[in-house]
Amino acid sequence: MTIDEIRDNFALLDDWDDRYRYVIELGRTLAPMPEDEHSAANKVQGCASQVWLSRHVDRGGAGPILNYLGDSDAHIVRGLIAILLTLYSGRTPQEILAIDAPAVFDELGFREHLTPQRSNGLRSMVERIRSDAREALAAAG
Repeated sequence: MTIDEIRDNFALLDDWDDRYRYVIELGRTLAPMPEDEHSAANKVQGCASQVWLSRHVDRGGAGPILNYLGDSDAHIVRGLIAILLTLYSGRTPQEILAIDAPAVFDELGFREHLTPQRSNGLRSMVERIRSDAREALAAAG
């Protein structure tokens, strides 16, 4: 699924209850995260729910590609992770740093519909991925 497909599907749903159900459905599409990756190192700090993001760097080709697995104990957060991974996973560090995920989430209408705690958690996840991208750039450079 692409971010454009997610945008299109959001546009078809007028009611926020339907949009929340769709986000939860997206969370169900996440690839399973192995138990051993539910580690302290992969835990995202600053989230009200338990959130894990594990990074796998593919160093083949022209430069590093960052791939992610994500998981949460909260259904809606799993859906937010699914949207984030659609934006970020499988991309180069430069591409990751060029993506404005908060703007995409604002465009989808989340600013008005996420609690402050969820918004802080979302920011923490984005910053974690951007930090990984900066690290990968420094290691490659």
